[in-house]
Amino acid sequence: MPLLPGAEPFRHSGGEVGVLVCHGFTGSPQSVRPWAEHLAERGLTVSLPLLPGHGTRWQDMQLTGWQDWYAEVDRALGELREHCSQVFVCGLSMGGALTLRLAAKHGAAVSGIVLVNPANKVHGLSARALPVLRHLVPSTKGIASDIAKPGGAEVGYDRVPLHAAHSFRGFLRMLDGELPQVTQPLLLLHSPEDHVVPPADSARILARVSSRDVTERLLEHSYHVATLDHDAELIFEETYAFITRLSAGVGDVGAASRG
Repeated sequence: MPLLPGAEPFRHSGGEVGVLVCHGFTGSPQSVRPWAEHLAERGLTVSLPLLPGHGTRWQDMQLTGWQDWYAEVDRALGELREHCSQVFVCGLSMGGALTLRLAAKHGAAVSGIVLVNPANKVHGLSARALPVLRHLVPSTKGIASDIAKPGGAEVGYDRVPLHAAHSFRGFLRMLDGELPQVTQPLLLLHSPEDHVVPPADSARILARVSSRDVTERLLEHSYHVATLDHDAELIFEETYAFITRLSAGVGDVGAASRG
């Protein structure tokens, strides 16, 4: 199947500091590409992969699960580590959940993480019915484009495939038990008004991780896809400042200021 316009993965070769950027559930690289490009323009090496089953049609996602999505970001992290002396991981929504697992599993190989409206739980009464419902109904209403900014649009599916949603729910339940293994410096930015992932998810994550270097920022003017919303520039600037602070002294990070 051809990719949806904007769903292409993104890669930029820069300096010794690398950044992996992870998109969300039923979304695509388009939703976080401005974030990735902002960091690339400042001299960082950036990888933004397309998760399996995403970026084409929702039926393709029915054939994938969390193991496939996690394997792709794990592969991308390994590739960055081969070329960079430090690697940071950033993620939106499910991308934030994948970021947390990479941090929990790879320890010091991940120098810091940035989360935007990260998911911790699949909410709603229907979530409990997913084990049975997914065999009766193939999909439900989509969650893309929760954006406050007029004209803002996310390239994502207009349907949520329920087999994939069931897998995602299982992943989040497993990840919740792994959160205490997360020790890296953490920047968490979240929207008080989010119609996909409630603020309670961010609070739960902050309460469970073992990170001591923690910065929390509110995205007062944005909904869920904040990387395409009114607070996008704040996210980009805070992310770059966070990475710069933690990578001081690394060879090519200074190239960012000349980018």
